[in-house]
Amino acid sequence: MARRRDVAAAAAALVMLLAAVAAAAAGSPEQGFQPLSKIAIHKTTVEMQPSAYVRPTPSLLGEQGQDTEWVKVKYGRTTPSVDDWIAVFSPADFNSSVLCPNSGEDPKLCTAPIKFQYANYSANYIYWGKGSIKLQLLNQRSDFSFALFTGGLDNPKLIAVSEPISFKNPKAPVFPRLAQGKTHDEMAVTWTSGYDIDEAYPFVEWGAVVSGAGGQAARAPAGTLTFNRGSMCGDPARTVGWRDPGFIHTAFLRDLWPNKEYYYKIGHEMQDGSVVWGKNYTFRAPPSPGQKSLQRIIVFGDMGKAERDGSNEFADYQPGSLNTTDTLINDLDNYDIVFHIGDLPYANGYISQWDQFTAQVADITAKKPYMIASGNHERTWTNSGGFYDGKDSGGECGVPAETYYYYPAENRAKFWYKVDYGMFRFCIADSEHDWRVGTEQYKFIEECLSTVDRKHQPWLIFAAHRVLGYSSNAWYGMEGSFEEPEGREHLQKLWQKYRVDIAFYGHVHNYERTCPIYQSQCMTSEKSHYSGTMNGTIHVVAGGGGSHLSDYSTAIPMWSIYRDLDFGFVKLTAFNHSSLLFEYKKSSDGKVYDSFAIDRDYRDVLSCVHDSCFPTTLAS
Repeated sequence: MARRRDVAAAAAALVMLLAAVAAAAAGSPEQGFQPLSKIAIHKTTVEMQPSAYVRPTPSLLGEQGQDTEWVKVKYGRTTPSVDDWIAVFSPADFNSSVLCPNSGEDPKLCTAPIKFQYANYSANYIYWGKGSIKLQLLNQRSDFSFALFTGGLDNPKLIAVSEPISFKNPKAPVFPRLAQGKTHDEMAVTWTSGYDIDEAYPFVEWGAVVSGAGGQAARAPAGTLTFNRGSMCGDPARTVGWRDPGFIHTAFLRDLWPNKEYYYKIGHEMQDGSVVWGKNYTFRAPPSPGQKSLQRIIVFGDMGKAERDGSNEFADYQPGSLNTTDTLINDLDNYDIVFHIGDLPYANGYISQWDQFTAQVADITAKKPYMIASGNHERTWTNSGGFYDGKDSGGECGVPAETYYYYPAENRAKFWYKVDYGMFRFCIADSEHDWRVGTEQYKFIEECLSTVDRKHQPWLIFAAHRVLGYSSNAWYGMEGSFEEPEGREHLQKLWQKYRVDIAFYGHVHNYERTCPIYQSQCMTSEKSHYSGTMNGTIHVVAGGGGSHLSDYSTAIPMWSIYRDLDFGFVKLTAFNHSSLLFEYKKSSDGKVYDSFAIDRDYRDVLSCVHDSCFPTTLAS
């Protein structure tokens, strides 16, 4: 009887433990895993089997200059198992016996694959002992090999390796990323290649698009950056997740005419004078500050990356990523600039995934300025100078994000900056660094908000990755604060004083809109059309870009106007200096599911409300 009670007690304790784990997972932004992290590659044993084989075709990729190619992989063995799987490695010589840095272990594999797929993804593999799948490869500056493993992801046994395959020019420049520079008439063009500056000179050839002619071409030289394993703060970025990032180049196209269309082409001039060219692209220059024109902005966070070939799937980690990407690609002509406010690929220390992400969004970034913010999955690492301790970045501590993408910050390690885009001013904060009163970032935020001329730039937007305002997400609800601790307490008087229209956040993987709010009180009962005196900031969580969704608290706060547990993004359309349209769209169909309009004159911005004006005296 006593034993039965002990068993019952143990079972109850186990149920409670599992419930606690489930609750923690449901209530945490870290739910889910980087799929590659589930592979215990460092435990691999080599047990090559003569009957096992892996054969990819074609052996030469990119013969017509393609940046991506589909490869057919045939494989088999005489004793197939459900725990067999295929891995893609790059560089191809992944199984050279090397020590993991600082691991103190015997020589084992210390290189994670760039993608994987279970062998029985191919129908009847278990029955016939042979299969065939198609995988998509990117030009990533090195050759590839394919390996057949058994033993599952936890206890991998390497049983067959293919011959290497390669792109025709592995070093070719790929995946350009546009970003607005420090002024409205400057565009930064960033891209990745395998060419260091001692091998080739990087540049951008560009000019205005002229009807009936190509126009006069100019060349803008590019600077070159990279980083190494020692730049990483911890594992897996320093060990199994490390992959050489190649070279990241940035050129600045200056003195642009507002709203004019330009063409550009990336080039690398070799030592013999020949040029390796990228593809041809066009973009439209930003409007000048205050300029009246139709201006359309996309805002979202937390997209992640996914594989079009179905590989790397683990617990549906990034289920909406491709939907968001494809919806934005299909609508390219109907917006002008993108703000991705943190948590880009969720590489989490697996550096190869940054290439995968830049490729996924390349059709967007090659034509539209793509402005980013710093998220916890880019920056957070214990004792790395950030505001938070933790291991969310997988040891990256911000280095890949700060190198792969350009943004107009004064100091790239301090991820805060402003963007003037026509009638908008965006103040982009870095919630991975201290924002509280008296800090360097607080001073930046106040300066950014206070120096805008609202006559000409009436639409003032604040954005950060973590929720510094309001969210009824489950884990914030359990804390009772509905915000990141010490968020709005330090910033809400700035938002009120300088009359911020909208504050955007990611981090929470859903959508939520508040009423115009100050000090947790709705300043109006209106929900869809705002006009007259401006008396509160609307806070918006737009973190449904594609990563696993986050549950809400069961209680719905009185300030929560609209919630949607789905993938989506926000579009802002400024028609003129007094009319703004806000739309929330689902990624699945691109249709509008929540919206509101603002109609406001300059005098409505100037009107004094609580904590928004300096004390005055009546005229005598």
